[in-house]
Amino acid sequence: MATQAEPQRASVTDEEPAGKPSRALLVGLSLGYFMVLLDMTVVSVALPAISRDLRIGLSGLQWVTNGYTITFAALLLTAGWLSDRYGGRRIFLWGLVAFGVLSGVSAAASSLSTLVVLRLALGVAGALLLPASLALITHAYTDAAERARAVGSWAAITGAALAAGPLVGGVLTDTVGWRCIFLINVPLAAVSLAVTWRLAPETARKQRGGLDLTGQFSGVVALAALVYALIEGPSEGWSDGGVLIGFALAALAVVAFLVAESRAGDAAMLPLRMFRSRGFSAALASGLLANFGLSGLLFVLSLFFQESRGYSSLSAGLAFLPLTLPTAFNPIWTGRLVGRIGPRRPATIGFVLMGMGALLQAPFTGGSGVDLTVTVVGLLAFGFGVSFALPALVAGTAGSVPADLAGIGAGALNSARQVGASLGVAALGVILGLAPTNADGTRWALVAGAAALLFGALLAGTGLRGKSPSAAG
Repeated sequence: MATQAEPQRASVTDEEPAGKPSRALLVGLSLGYFMVLLDMTVVSVALPAISRDLRIGLSGLQWVTNGYTITFAALLLTAGWLSDRYGGRRIFLWGLVAFGVLSGVSAAASSLSTLVVLRLALGVAGALLLPASLALITHAYTDAAERARAVGSWAAITGAALAAGPLVGGVLTDTVGWRCIFLINVPLAAVSLAVTWRLAPETARKQRGGLDLTGQFSGVVALAALVYALIEGPSEGWSDGGVLIGFALAALAVVAFLVAESRAGDAAMLPLRMFRSRGFSAALASGLLANFGLSGLLFVLSLFFQESRGYSSLSAGLAFLPLTLPTAFNPIWTGRLVGRIGPRRPATIGFVLMGMGALLQAPFTGGSGVDLTVTVVGLLAFGFGVSFALPALVAGTAGSVPADLAGIGAGALNSARQVGASLGVAALGVILGLAPTNADGTRWALVAGAAALLFGALLAGTGLRGKSPSAAG
């Protein structure tokens, strides 16, 4: 095994890394993860500017948002396989290079089709980074207590990225232009690359079964076809041939995925036996609904703030602070709470807060002072709900699967959440597009999002385990 001074000679054996890991390594790995998550939210407040510059409508903006999450969601589990098979360090470095280069090229996109293709490619690069960064951290920190603290710091990046995304996007869009929301990734990727190349030890390469290509391909097709049908349906017509083919292809791909996973054995991308656990099924379904509401609400409200209330991009970013700030600090307290009482009650409370936060705003989509006050209160409730629900779902997933499937379980939860994000933008965008005005569409989209989140509360409250062993430990 190489020392920190000789990263180029990193071993591929099971030998542990020598010495205590540098704090700079954790910063470098967390920075890569931060960049991936930032890209999910930084785009939201720039959408009106992108629409004006590239002359695209609502469906185009949905593709700009969903292009990233479709491939990110669909390839996360395969990225975990690649990290195990070829080494986390190698996959992480390749992901960083790809993410930085693609981000720079995205800033020069001159058409919707070019930007969407680049967003799809960025999702692939992002999927490579997430599991590889976690694998590197768990390998570098051999002491259990230090590893727990390192993973906790890494996981806390989620809240920081969510908090920073709309504000950073608003500042850059207003002061420099929307293209800089992609250029910001270039220096972040460069710093992370330099640190990781210098300090990261290689993880052991595991002799895993063959890649589940049938399951991977059918999963991508199912999500992409469904999102296509939902996005294009309002503009092309629900009876349009392409839209009907999209729905049919999505259904066939789901069947093909289930058949492939039932026959793949140990090589299955998502072993179906995991769903025998009620807690695992509830956690995945709840995770999907959480991001359905979160990403759908960010998409809808960003357009509403700028198109109906006349906010600038910066003002829209500031308007989201009541939602995003709680996610930057409250998950730490939530983690301790989950450790004491288990994930069920915190997750349920979180979903109720999110649902009520969305529902509270629905009747107030005008522009009076009362409306603004209600928006702040509603977003604050939503933000605290997110910071309760998501950490609890992570613990709920970990406590409902065998130890040898913990990695797949964590990857499945992340995939389910990003599937929910894609569907939330697509479905709530349908509601927005069918309404006569942006304000009316926002109102009904908030109601629909709230209904999904309150259903998530029901699933979490009845399906998650009370006091999970992993949460308690």
